[in-house]
Amino acid sequence: MAIDQGTGTKTAALQAERERWVSASVFTQPLFADHAHGARITDVEGREYIDFVGGIGSLNCGHTPEAVVAAVQEQAARYMHQMYSVVQYEGYIETVKRMVACHPGDGPFKGLLLNSGAEAVENAIKIARYATGRDAIICFDQGFHGRTLMGMTLTSKPMPYKKGMGPYAPEIYRAPAPYLYRGISTEQALDGFRKVLKSQIDPSQVAAVILEPVQGEGGFLAMPTEFIHGIHAICQEHGILYISDEVQSGMGRTGTPSAIEHHGISPDLATWAKSMGGGMPISGVTGRADLLDAVHPGGLGGTFGGNPVACAAAIVALDQVLDPDFQAHARAFGDDLRARLDAIASRHECVGEVRGLGAMLAIELVKDRATKEPAAEEVGRIVTLARERGLILMGSGLYANAVRVLVPLVATEQDLDEGFAILEESLVDAFAGR
Repeated sequence: MAIDQGTGTKTAALQAERERWVSASVFTQPLFADHAHGARITDVEGREYIDFVGGIGSLNCGHTPEAVVAAVQEQAARYMHQMYSVVQYEGYIETVKRMVACHPGDGPFKGLLLNSGAEAVENAIKIARYATGRDAIICFDQGFHGRTLMGMTLTSKPMPYKKGMGPYAPEIYRAPAPYLYRGISTEQALDGFRKVLKSQIDPSQVAAVILEPVQGEGGFLAMPTEFIHGIHAICQEHGILYISDEVQSGMGRTGTPSAIEHHGISPDLATWAKSMGGGMPISGVTGRADLLDAVHPGGLGGTFGGNPVACAAAIVALDQVLDPDFQAHARAFGDDLRARLDAIASRHECVGEVRGLGAMLAIELVKDRATKEPAAEEVGRIVTLARERGLILMGSGLYANAVRVLVPLVATEQDLDEGFAILEESLVDAFAGR
């Protein structure tokens, strides 16, 4: 049943206030939350929605997980802020210990805490440059690494993230990444990377490469193991650091604490955020201890990085991520989601590909399977129709023609049954022009 979002409602009143006071440059949908739990959100009109976006991967443990809420309340009553460089507190250390435990490999590893994924990326780049004495960074097509100056420079998608916002940060070089569905093979991408090191920048000048194991905004493109191993081998040959951007793909989303763990690689540095805080804003960088200790004292930090309340939430969330039972559940959950999406694809020619890793999945929609013409307008229509029917979805991809699925890993069978039914119904109607 369609959800009425007519005039004369609290939603309409809030939307008018939003348009009066909030920058029009911030994209929003006409939906205002009142409360949420698990994989469901209730809006200010009392209407319930199934959430397949999960704060764009920030709510793997679901909305308002009881243990996280209790930890936040307890810490807020003790003290809410200190600034770690001035007054230390145990929660920061305990959070870093758990975050470091998510970093694959034998170590020794260390870490530091920050506020957002973009800030984690910025600091990983700073560490890499400082430790190597080199300036250049290589990133990849379809990559997304944030909205700060460095983040958007590394990001490959101009609209909406970069258009009109230059000049960009210097000494950033871009190489191709595999996009098998669109004809860019692993070997072609590796050849393109080698060409960058021949035609654009000498390897001796490159501090690091940064790569998402599953490219999020790129449309949930899971990097082939052969590609990751190939890039890592070239890095080792030339003393280039390998940074794994785990901001969206980490924290159990793919069934393991880090997505790169599936490929048997221990990155020199890794960036973390999103679900690390159980819904609270916190991020971090982990990596080889010698790299984390390379920068002079005071060279890294920030006022709110590792805020005590956010640390209290992160400790609980990280304990869950590191729990083998939770990881097993996440893997089974991902298998279930894949089976549901494969079933939809088998029934509808507009689904060109189902892809991703674990429970980080997407469908790429096309107007014709033979030509693979992107169906971007239809994706926009699907998102709108689904919201009107009680399901929150979000698009992604270089051509804006992919629908991503980032449903909280705690979603119930009923959540999934109802949500996927709405997704399929909306898909059918969008392509039928209804």
